[in-house]
Amino acid sequence: MARLLQDTSKFHPSEWYTANRMQRASTESQKSRSECVIAESWRLVDEIEKTTQKTQSDVNKKIEQRREEIKFWKQELDNKLEQIVHETEVLLTFKNRLERALESCKEPLVVAQKCLLYRQRRVGIDLVHDEVEQELLKEVEVLQGIIALLGRTLEQTNEQIRRNRSAKYNLEMDLKDKFTALTIDDYCASLTNDTPHIIYADNAMKLGGNFVSPEDWIDFSNINVEKADKQRNNSLALKALIDSILSQTANDMRKQCEMVNIAFRNRVKEVKDAKHKLETFLAMVMDETASQEKNIAALKKAIADKEGPVKVAQTRLEARNHRPNVELCYDTVHCSLMNEVQEITKNIQRQDALAQAETELKRLSCRQLSLEEEIKVKENTLYIDEVLCMQMRESVCINNY
Repeated sequence: MARLLQDTSKFHPSEWYTANRMQRASTESQKSRSECVIAESWRLVDEIEKTTQKTQSDVNKKIEQRREEIKFWKQELDNKLEQIVHETEVLLTFKNRLERALESCKEPLVVAQKCLLYRQRRVGIDLVHDEVEQELLKEVEVLQGIIALLGRTLEQTNEQIRRNRSAKYNLEMDLKDKFTALTIDDYCASLTNDTPHIIYADNAMKLGGNFVSPEDWIDFSNINVEKADKQRNNSLALKALIDSILSQTANDMRKQCEMVNIAFRNRVKEVKDAKHKLETFLAMVMDETASQEKNIAALKKAIADKEGPVKVAQTRLEARNHRPNVELCYDTVHCSLMNEVQEITKNIQRQDALAQAETELKRLSCRQLSLEEEIKVKENTLYIDEVLCMQMRESVCINNY
């Protein structure tokens, strides 16, 4: 019985108390460490939460800033696009004005060239390089110069329109990209931690080769804006130039057209005056011709009227030559008859006045023909200048475009 009470396999009560104390101490130590870990975990979780919130808040602010930057540049691009579109539309109207002005030059040029061609039909002394021809040649030169100038300006306008459209295209492409970027950033700004369908995207951290720096991003849009401004300024300068050219060319055309018309009017007046003088001379020549014809008729009648007296005188002489013997006397009668026959014969044979009169009549006829031909020349010239040319020039209308 005593051996049972003293069994060595059993622990002493002190050991039991010691073991319990140790368990309690170990448990309390483990609990303390666990509580420290929990406290540290909560502190870490709180710190991470605050850091995450701060980082996310910073990102949200930067997204908002970025959206404002995009909106700013989008507004700038919109303004420049509106301006360049407006300038292009205005420039198209100026192009139309140039085309109409260029088209309007064709008729005056054709008229001037036809006038020169018609005036080649003048004949004789009237085929002269007069002031009208000089002014017509100058008008052709002016019109050809204006046509060349308007053609070059039209080409310049077409090129400027092309450049405007190129700038417009760049602005539209930039605006399209800005709109897409703003849409994406608007979407990003709308995302929260509770937004459904948000996912992990491991590949999102990879930077591709197409990324540009913020400076390059600003420079890209700034260059587009500067190009648009440059083309807009060029368009404004070109519009002023076109206005000046259209005004000046119209004035030059009107001025030269009036110079030609004045030259035509003066020339027509000169030709009419010359024709009137020729007609006066012709009337004088015809009057003189009539007088000379009367004179010749009178001379011929006078000569014819002497046939009777000469016959009478010669018959008397012939009869008296048959007086017999001493009666054949050279008396005063015979002497007078001889003188009468000689005088009448001499007067009949003197036809100088008649020949001279007939010569003058021929000269008068030649002068009459020459005057009539010259009057026809003047009539032809007047028909060309006054009817063909001046009436055709009435259709020429020079407007401002």
